[in-house]
Amino acid sequence: MNLYILRHASAGLRRKNPLLDVKRPLDKEGKKHSLQLAYVLNALNIQFDLIVSSPLKRSLQTAALIGTETGYEAQILQSESLAPSATVKDFQKLLREFASYENILVVGHNPNLSTFLGSLLVPATNPEARIRLRKGSIARVVLTRGPATLQALLDPRTVRALYATSTKSSRRKTSRK
Repeated sequence: MNLYILRHASAGLRRKNPLLDVKRPLDKEGKKHSLQLAYVLNALNIQFDLIVSSPLKRSLQTAALIGTETGYEAQILQSESLAPSATVKDFQKLLREFASYENILVVGHNPNLSTFLGSLLVPATNPEARIRLRKGSIARVVLTRGPATLQALLDPRTVRALYATSTKSSRRKTSRK
């Protein structure tokens, strides 16, 4: 299984009231980044068999933008196993449930996703192992019978650079001599 772990894109400042924070949408920068990431994923010919998201609005929006732009036509599943209150056991249960899929995208929040990623890559003897995931970062982990292998980690700056170098500018290039 190829597991793609994506932290939701930028959603502005956290709200003090947890009930309002659940409904916090992506901001303009978050939407822009999600579209750029989808463009890069398309350029890499990455297609998803399943997309699973946290039920919070910002994660659902990130998943929907990525799914739409990469040609994903099935329904995006919502799972409490990716919510901010989820545990590593919840995440492991989610992986077992969808083990038959080849390419899965999960969209959630930090610090959970960093902890979940660390739990896949480092033995259980170090439960505090974490990998830093900035907002909009995506990691590709290959899960086979042996230990998990981190194949790629793209942070937002790398995505922007890849997007900028792969898109054609509408302006003519002129020499300044």
